[in-house]
Amino acid sequence: MSDLDRLAERVGIEPFYHDIWGNRRETSRETQVALISAMGLDVGSDEAIAQSLRTVEERPWRTMLPPVLVLDENAQLSVPVSAPAGLEDATLIWTLAEEGGAEQRGEAGFGSLAVAATATLDGLAFERRTLALPRRLPLGYHTLTVEVRPRGLGGALSGAVRLIVAPERCVMPQDVMPGGRTWGIGAQVYSLKSADDWGMGDFDDLARFAEAAGGLGAGLVGLNPLHALFPADPQHFGPYSPSSRTFLNVLYIDVEAVPDLADAPAAREAIAQEAFQRDLAAARAAELVDYPAVARLKLPVLRTLHAYFRANHLREGDVSPRGQAFRAFQREMGEDLRRHALFDALHEHFYTADPNRWEWQTWPEEYRSPDSSAVADFARDHAERVEFFEYLQWEADRQLEQAAIRGKKAGLALGFYRDLAVAGHPGGAASWADPKVLVQGANVGAPPDQFNMKGQNWGLAPFSPVALREAAYEPFIRMVRANMRHAGALRIDHVMALKHLFWIPSNGGDGAYVEYPFEDLVRIIALESRRQTCIVIGEDLGTVPEGFRPAMQAAGILSYRVLYFERAPDGGFLPPAGYPADAMVTITTHDLATFKGFWSGHDLEWRTRLDLYPSKEAQDKDAWDRGVDRWRLLQALAREGVKPASYPTDDGGQPYSRELVEAVHRYLATTAGRIVMVQIEDALGEIEQPNLPGTIDQHPNWRRRLGRTVEEIAADSGVRSLAAAVTAARGAP
Repeated sequence: MSDLDRLAERVGIEPFYHDIWGNRRETSRETQVALISAMGLDVGSDEAIAQSLRTVEERPWRTMLPPVLVLDENAQLSVPVSAPAGLEDATLIWTLAEEGGAEQRGEAGFGSLAVAATATLDGLAFERRTLALPRRLPLGYHTLTVEVRPRGLGGALSGAVRLIVAPERCVMPQDVMPGGRTWGIGAQVYSLKSADDWGMGDFDDLARFAEAAGGLGAGLVGLNPLHALFPADPQHFGPYSPSSRTFLNVLYIDVEAVPDLADAPAAREAIAQEAFQRDLAAARAAELVDYPAVARLKLPVLRTLHAYFRANHLREGDVSPRGQAFRAFQREMGEDLRRHALFDALHEHFYTADPNRWEWQTWPEEYRSPDSSAVADFARDHAERVEFFEYLQWEADRQLEQAAIRGKKAGLALGFYRDLAVAGHPGGAASWADPKVLVQGANVGAPPDQFNMKGQNWGLAPFSPVALREAAYEPFIRMVRANMRHAGALRIDHVMALKHLFWIPSNGGDGAYVEYPFEDLVRIIALESRRQTCIVIGEDLGTVPEGFRPAMQAAGILSYRVLYFERAPDGGFLPPAGYPADAMVTITTHDLATFKGFWSGHDLEWRTRLDLYPSKEAQDKDAWDRGVDRWRLLQALAREGVKPASYPTDDGGQPYSRELVEAVHRYLATTAGRIVMVQIEDALGEIEQPNLPGTIDQHPNWRRRLGRTVEEIAADSGVRSLAAAVTAARGAP
């Protein structure tokens, strides 16, 4: 094995993968070089490769303690300690600082510790000994500090390791609600309409939708990603390409629900202006969300409200209770919030002046690091502007919390399930704040398959597994914690990324899978799940690695099963008895046809219209297969005794009806799956899907608004009938 191959193996680059046709795809040297370089290691020459390999291999020996250890709550607490040989007479002193504040101390003869391994580096012998601590630790995040004091005048050696003690599995539905089974309604928040929205759904609309869902008997409401985007450029609105997965999209703020509006006459006067009301009416009446129009309405008013808030609640020496709440939020969110707000202010500053400076990599060199003196000067000179973006995050968080509270009061047993995107935009706030952890020079994607013969490049920046471990997983922990906030469940998009993720070099070429510390990441998710009483669902569609689903089940992460894909060996639809219990079950997703679109072939019409088929033969085959699928679905409904009487045969040419979609939901509701989801588009009989993969501007992705307002949804007879049918079919567990 060459030095490059060994280095690639050390940093997690897999040497090959098998594509969906069973072909073995070797990882090329060019791909290895590009991806290792993206992780920050020098591979510019054979000598550099050899040196980088030595650095990676020797780091565990030259560092006394690893940066982090993730331990099972039932495991014996033992820590590897590396030091030069010859310290048998030294004394080891350890201090264990528990997360809750308790502290333990102890010491031992270094020579009395068992030797686990030895190595020789540059002629110097090293030993790795095992320190066993006397008792188990509570669940949580702790710090162990070790000092080795040689006898005599030699200097002491010291180090520290973060100890993360985690449970075996996440919170499960049966842990938090009677019977452990429920059903929910999924919606894209931006798509919600109301009599007083400002052109897109907001957190107050979400609260009303949650109240309606609770009144219908639902146990949860599923949401699209609420991640922070780019306030300075509202044209970038894809929820799965966020600036940061730790903060919120501030365009979801309901301006009229901001407490400061009641006491800010300048803001109220601006809203009352004829021109403003005209623009507001136009945005409200638009068939599709016009994000720039929404931003032009909301952001100036929010700036006025912040100015009022700053002047009246943050006066020096006289901070009001509301101002104190804001300061508390700043302290809670810490440096992450400051850097996020600073990025938004810088992005606005540079992008507004020059649209070619959209990504932070195009900013003047001195502004590309959050730790530079130029950035510090900017933060000082634009302190009010930076604080404005902190204020927006505070208000967005407050309104989301209120929406969750209102939903729970209305009967949602679990509340909201939030959605965590697979990665972030490489030019966004998270990448700027910590470019070593979020990779520069490689994008997340997918290898070629029958749907995308050239593969997919999603243009997103992955975590570096090497840098993530060196950071003691802190960025990952903060991200997971933030997305469980005000939620009863978390859906992890493309959950296979916990095990491996397909990276594609930014400069083109083939990609490769990069391995992640799966057990560590899953245990961290389980710990945060327990702490926040948050169920976890893993989107495990498509081909998953062998043993992956059993490992997820053991960790208490629910599977994600979609009717369209759940098939028996003969191609027929899987019967309800064939679905696993530890799963969320749904007809469709945001990336797939609504049921009406599926039954009518509307999604196939879109593909034909946009010339997305490689050949007429492929187009004809899809049309034929869809007809067969309609026939198979009617057969499946008949077998379970839920086929409507209005469908006398299994002929797939029979028209769509609300009665049919209700029958399919009854079918799913009888599965053992712990959660059954109804998409609001299906409940309303809508034909268009939120997103059509493989398109950017050709299809109005992430812009469609529902045909009914939130107020109308609650009273819709078809929605009420479907909700009653699902509730009845769920029955007793």
